Amino acid sequence: MRIDVITLFPEILSGPLDVSILGRAQRGGQAEIHLHQLRDYTTDKHHTADDKPYGGGPGMLLKCEPIFRAVEAVQAMSPTPGRVILLSPSAPKFDQAKARELSGLERMILICGHYEGVDERVREHLVDEELCIGDFVLTNGALPALVVIDAVVRLLPNVVGNEASTQSESFSADRPWIEGPQYTRPEEFRGWRVPEILLSGHHGKIEQWSEEQSRRRTELVRPDLLKKV
Repeated sequence: MRIDVITLFPEILSGPLDVSILGRAQRGGQAEIHLHQLRDYTTDKHHTADDKPYGGGPGMLLKCEPIFRAVEAVQAMSPTPGRVILLSPSAPKFDQAKARELSGLERMILICGHYEGVDERVREHLVDEELCIGDFVLTNGALPALVVIDAVVRLLPNVVGNEASTQSESFSADRPWIEGPQYTRPEEFRGWRVPEILLSGHHGKIEQWSEEQSRRRTELVRPDLLKKV
């Protein structure tokens, strides 16, 4: 899968993309990630990518010209056209189902919003969809882009060591709620013991217990997920 990211701050992304699962996916050839500096696609000597909004208002907006130039140039870098996605707080919320959908693409191009947003013509005439990672506002769209990349790349074939784990984790199709409590060695720590059922070896009972605990935790902290089920 090829992922292109257009941003004013590629430095925010370069470090995290080179380590852990994301770095391994690139070295293994499952993912190909390219960062593009938006200012490289401006035409004035100051490399201006933003300007004041018409009609007044606080802050600055990203100009449409460099974004269009950047996307058109980046699209031409590969014979496979990419789905163009804008990271924005005023967009549908990104979730595990969307991550799984995007993991089936051959290519996607992420545009990172900055400042007060982008010229509306980018939304109307350039992007295929918009995504928001939550009901809060960040200083720029580079971190949301990193979240989307991480969530998508780990779902690609042969990226996560045990691919079955991506099917049974929180928010997955097989488990549309959050995971319950899990334990590892030692059996006892400061007087707190691992639940006996997990030591019993009865896989059916353990699965039933885990399911019940998962539902209870979801009901407590994310009851909205149970409504979806």
